[in-house]
Formats: sequence, C-alpha cells, structure tokens
Amino acid sequence: MPRRLAPLLLATLTLAACTATKDAAPADTAARDSTARGPLAPGEGMLEVPGGRIWYRVVGTGTGTPLLAIHGGPGGRSCVLRELGRLGDERPVIFYDQLGTGRSQRSNDTTYWNLPHFVDEITAIRERLGLREVHLLGHSWGGTVAAEYVLTKGADGVRSVTLAGPLLSTPEWLADARELVALMPDTLQRVIAQAEASKQYDTPAFTAANDSFLARYNSRHPDRAAAYPECAGVQGNGAMYRHMWGASEFSATGTLRDYDRTARLGELRLPVLLMAGEFDEARPQTMYDVQKRIPGARVAIIRGAAHRMMVDEPQLTADSLRAFLRDAERGARP
Repeated sequence: MPRRLAPLLLATLTLAACTATKDAAPADTAARDSTARGPLAPGEGMLEVPGGRIWYRVVGTGTGTPLLAIHGGPGGRSCVLRELGRLGDERPVIFYDQLGTGRSQRSNDTTYWNLPHFVDEITAIRERLGLREVHLLGHSWGGTVAAEYVLTKGADGVRSVTLAGPLLSTPEWLADARELVALMPDTLQRVIAQAEASKQYDTPAFTAANDSFLARYNSRHPDRAAAYPECAGVQGNGAMYRHMWGASEFSATGTLRDYDRTARLGELRLPVLLMAGEFDEARPQTMYDVQKRIPGARVAIIRGAAHRMMVDEPQLTADSLRAFLRDAERGARP
C-alpha cells in the first residue's frame, strides 16, 4: 500500500496490479534439503501451499536454533525485516513472503486471505526445511500469525515467540491509534477525523496528515528501507491490506475488524518477548499491559524507534533479540 496507508506490518506497500510471479520464481537451492539433523543451508526457494507458491530465503551460518521471521501487513514484505540477518552469525534466519504478496505467487483470490491459511504456511515452512525446533518472530500482523500458530497448532518444537509491535487485539490497536492521533496538532486531528467520518481517504489533506502520522509512529527513517536492495522491485499487496484490515490504520473495516486474542494470551506457556519502539503504533504501555496476561513474558522497548524498529534502530533491536534467544536456549522458562 502507498505511504498514505499506514502498514500494520512494517512495510510501506505499493498499490499495484496483482501479477503472478511464478515465472520469476527463484530456483530452489540447498535450503530445500535441510533437516534438523544438520545445519540449515543458506539459500532460497519456493514451496507449495494451498492457493499457490510462497518464496523463502535462509541467511546466516550459525548453528543455533533457527529464527523464522513473519512479516507484517496484511500484504507486507519480508525484505524490510532484513536487519534481522545480523543474528545469522549465531543461527539461521528464515524470511518468507506470505501468499499473495512480496516475491510469492500473487492472486486476487481472497479465499486464501484469512488467518488460518497464513498460520498453515508456518507448518508448511517447518516441514519443508525440517524445522523440528524453531524460534518464531512476528512483527505487527506477523505477531498475529505467530501467536495464533502457537495457540492453535501448539508449541511443539517452538522454543520462543517474539511479538514485535504485535496486533493482538483490534480494539486495543485502534485505541492506541486514537491515543497517538490525539498527540498530533489540532489541524491534523481534524483532517483525520473528517476523513474517518466521510470515508474519503484520497484527499491531499488526508495524505499529508497520514504521512505525518507515519513519520511519528511508523518509522523515523523510512528512507533506509526504501534503499534496501532486497526490496528493489518487490511490491506489497494493498488489496490484501484493505480486504483484511481496512482503508487506513485508524479504521478497521476488513475481516480482522473483530479480532481479539487477549483472552487466550495466558495460554502461551513458553518464553515470550514483547518488543515495541519507543514511539511505536503498538504503544509501549500496551506491551506492558499484555505482559500481565502472559506468564513470564519480557518486554523490550527500543529507544529512538517507531513501529519499524528493525529499520529505525537495527543494532538495538538485534541486541535485545539476541539476548532473549540466548536465554531461551539456556532453558529459561516462564
């Protein structure tokens, strides 16, 4: 989606026609033959899931338990999580694009644009790469997928879950958005309120107001992600964002409009890290509130960062995550 639409999951999406990427799919490499019996080889490939083929990449030569990174959106791109590759000296880091976006096969078939499908993609990746043990990290909408995976599929082999700026409750996400909009200049607040009331989001005034919101709470350094070579020519899927979430970050009208998993968070009985940027759309205070619902959960607030903490403060983010994963592998449990 364009910058005028705040992404739930990290990446600024480009509104473009959904064209198939099957012909441009990279060839499978050594990663496809990896199993838990040996090191997970760096490489990339495509794997079949219901509805099409999804792209994945493995980076890093470390021998620790692999980290599987789940991008935001819905309709985001994994390329904006590239700085998590800093952890590759200790463990393989696996990136992938969900069906319908990024380098994965694209389609206008909304049949597969639902949470159970994206949860099942995690199972498919684990089976393909032999991930008997894995750490999960979900950013924004990816946090939804990560939490739902553990709650519905179980925690077998999942050594930890990191929920970075996660969407765990649509009502709480919208409440955070209202809190943050209230901190903006009155003129911008009025423009946003008017757009929400009229459902007119294509006006120059709303574009400017929304851009101001993004600069405050989505990313302090959006130019960095725009320059990532991994993101060159890789588009998100704005239609998926609108179908599942809505037209703007301030209004949920899609299939996630009633999503709320707060009542089940206490069932997460494994190491959990809640991360947020100091100026995150998922406000730090909300992360502390969520912490009270998850036994033994930790909170890490990344100073100087907004929602896209991996972009804004990559080293601080990597350091916090590295320490947590090490502790999880030493057997620290809630």
